[in-house]
Amino acid sequence: MTELRVARGRKVVRVRLGECEERPPDDELLALMLGRSGNLRAPTLQVGTIIVVGYNRDILESALGAGQESALGAGQG
Repeated sequence: MTELRVARGRKVVRVRLGECEERPPDDELLALMLGRSGNLRAPTLQVGTIIVVGYNRDILESALGAGQESALGAGQG
């Protein structure tokens, strides 16, 4: 089962994709994934069965399987 995780500011929307009753229509999925300009929001990546759209450190780390020391925070401090 594929999952879509969309970061919109501090809010995170999780949507199960595939053949299930919970899956929203395509136009609703596009509305989540596109920015104000109509372009795909960045960053957008697929990791296994997870699609991540937009920047949110927590969903990126969970999708990438980051350990205790985050690669996203490397070099900061």
